[in-house]
Amino acid sequence: MSSISLQKCIAGQFVRELKNRFLCEVVIDGKVEVCYIPSSCHLSNFLQLEGKEVLLMPTVAKNSRTSFAVVAVKFKRSYIILNTSYANRLVEYAIQGRKLSYLGKRKACMREKNINEYKCDLYIEATKTIIEIKSVISTSDMGVFPTVYSERSLNQLSKIKELLQSGYRVDYIIVSLNPYVKGIEFLKNTQFYVEFEKCINLGMSVHAFNCMVQKGAIYLNEKLTIY
Repeated sequence: MSSISLQKCIAGQFVRELKNRFLCEVVIDGKVEVCYIPSSCHLSNFLQLEGKEVLLMPTVAKNSRTSFAVVAVKFKRSYIILNTSYANRLVEYAIQGRKLSYLGKRKACMREKNINEYKCDLYIEATKTIIEIKSVISTSDMGVFPTVYSERSLNQLSKIKELLQSGYRVDYIIVSLNPYVKGIEFLKNTQFYVEFEKCINLGMSVHAFNCMVQKGAIYLNEKLTIY
């Protein structure tokens, strides 16, 4: 598998986000319904969603309080992916292909492997490679990273530095959820970037890609320039 299928998706019109950051209202077949929105923060901080066409995936959890989850929002002639967890899945699928051949041996890839109290997004045991995946939502041609200050991200970098010093490889992958983004620009004058550079100096590699919707599926697409 190299893509995430959207064959089961239906279209709706976004109304508004609710106070609960994981819920929103969407018009489906003329009726307003509460839907799940898989984001740890309010997306209205980054996007204008009201009135826009969105793709909705039926929820599969038996005890779910909603029937649908928001997957993507219409943008230009394509879509911006709103389910940030898809970035991890796309990278995992791409590991078996040529797009990430720079990783070397990569047949045995594990999810959420705990190494020295650090939970990896993905881990390739054969080469002791830790893969950390971050997603970016932007409506401009250039994605900015990081978009918000996070103590958790600083703590992650501290652990990554220790792991690099212990002989592990680390590949830091940034995925733009907007297919039109052409590059990723790091905010340089930040504590995050100071710590990030320390990890790069210890051998951490950094790559960026965008993703696209094509023929009813989401793919990891172009490699992006990092500034």
